[in-house]
Amino acid sequence: MTTDTGELRELTVGTGAGGEQLGTDMVLNIGPQHPSTHGVLRLKLVLDGERVVAAEPIVGYMHRGAEKLFEVRDYRQIIVLANRHDWLSAFSNELGVVLAVERLMGMEVPERATWLRMALAELNRVLNHLMFLGSYPLEIGAITPVFYAFRERETIQAVMEEVSGGRIHYMFNRVGGLKEEVPAGWTGRARAAIDEVRRRMPDLDNLIRRNEIFLARTVGVGVLSAADAAAFGASGPVARASGLDLDLRRDEPYLAYDQLDVPVVTRTAGDCHARFEVLLDQVYASLDLAAQCLDRVDRLTGPVNTRLPKVVKAPEGHTYAWTENPLGINGYYLVSRGEKTPWRLKLRTASYANVQALATLLPGCLVPDLIAILGSMFFVVGDIDK
Repeated sequence: MTTDTGELRELTVGTGAGGEQLGTDMVLNIGPQHPSTHGVLRLKLVLDGERVVAAEPIVGYMHRGAEKLFEVRDYRQIIVLANRHDWLSAFSNELGVVLAVERLMGMEVPERATWLRMALAELNRVLNHLMFLGSYPLEIGAITPVFYAFRERETIQAVMEEVSGGRIHYMFNRVGGLKEEVPAGWTGRARAAIDEVRRRMPDLDNLIRRNEIFLARTVGVGVLSAADAAAFGASGPVARASGLDLDLRRDEPYLAYDQLDVPVVTRTAGDCHARFEVLLDQVYASLDLAAQCLDRVDRLTGPVNTRLPKVVKAPEGHTYAWTENPLGINGYYLVSRGEKTPWRLKLRTASYANVQALATLLPGCLVPDLIAILGSMFFVVGDIDK
């Protein structure tokens, strides 16, 4: 912004800002400790009054260093680190790591383990989506939906806890299969939980999807075009809401997804409401997929894991495995020198790619819309600072 004399002036404000007043454009720091940023993400904004002129997402405040820690952990120990980067998708995170190791070792996993993995991955997907379906309306003023979302989460959490002993960090995947057989009668209880959540989902759906205040805050706000989504490498619900019809479960199937008809939920508007709707409709699709997997599990017998040597060593070489995680495509590039630890395990995470698009989405919006856009990008900071 220029003054009457034509001189360019700037005012820097926010946490840690100091120095003299320089002008009328503001450089505002949102975060890294701010309730709207889902963790320690920092947004550096240039404001002209209430309007965002420029935005720069600044990451790296979490200092996880997981990729470096992988190099001094053996193939059993890295699973406990890997399931934590997107802490809402822990089962799916574990799955990608063990798939990469199994691929490098040329290992065949028992069929029953494969279908159980798929059932648990879809239940984990539902848990992830329900968290965002409850917390996103909360951030823009709708308090009630989070109670319905957590009611459904608790129903699914109960069966996940029964099978694995964990509520968030399941640690149920192993190289070669799963940790152990599921408890007797578990598939029936899991199916009952799925039916219950499916029956009660309209309570949440009807409350928020067509709410006129919610529509006013989200329709036409934060539009991400299909071209921009592709350019930033966005994936998952964020990309599919912009019209990118891509889902690895259908397009590059892993496990036994090629034996299922995977419905891919897409929209074309690319705005905050489209992203929310994709997440909501994906819950119904994943509940159906989980039920189909459980039906298949009930028809299979046999082990759920493979007997391994005392020390697991992947042969020298490299491989890349990718999975359709709840928030988008996760890639696992594993390089082995034939030791019991990976020489390098590089993570390609969905949140890291999705959050880059904020630099394009935020300029031009108003400060109140900034929170609506930020929440609709569905990221977990641990998935960025990996």
